[in-house]
Amino acid sequence: MAVLQVFFRCNKRGDGVAAKSSQADKYDCLRLENQLCFPLYACAKEIVRQYKSQLAGLDLTYTQYIAMMVLWEHKSVTVSELGNKLYLDSGTLTPLLKKLEQKGFVTRCRCQEDERSVCVKITEAGEELKEKALEVPGKMCSCVGLSDEEKMCLERILKKIMGRF
Repeated sequence: MAVLQVFFRCNKRGDGVAAKSSQADKYDCLRLENQLCFPLYACAKEIVRQYKSQLAGLDLTYTQYIAMMVLWEHKSVTVSELGNKLYLDSGTLTPLLKKLEQKGFVTRCRCQEDERSVCVKITEAGEELKEKALEVPGKMCSCVGLSDEEKMCLERILKKIMGRF
């Protein structure tokens, strides 16, 4: 319940005094304008839309792009590790990785250490894509329009919330 309270602006009195409220006040927490989660959702949706134009030249969707970011950093990960890093389940990852493999950016194979796991490895073409992707973060930062301090503050808050799930 405490985690959900992060996403909703509901007036709650903690002093033990029963507040008299009108019927309208009772439903204030159900108003869209009182939902902290809604601007977060709308903002995330708009940012992903902005990424779409930036990533078109790379032939990547946003989700493929963040998967490639993990692979650019780690070179090889299990599907499970990738899912944990990206907060995605295997039902989302399997078709995503299949597309990346068809594009020649990754390969998938059984892990030598544990054949029950599937390893995803970046290919040479995937590594070459990294160079082309270098301009994307700068372009996205400029379109968001936050100061460095605001970006750090927002990132800290979002990571705090993500850590609760």
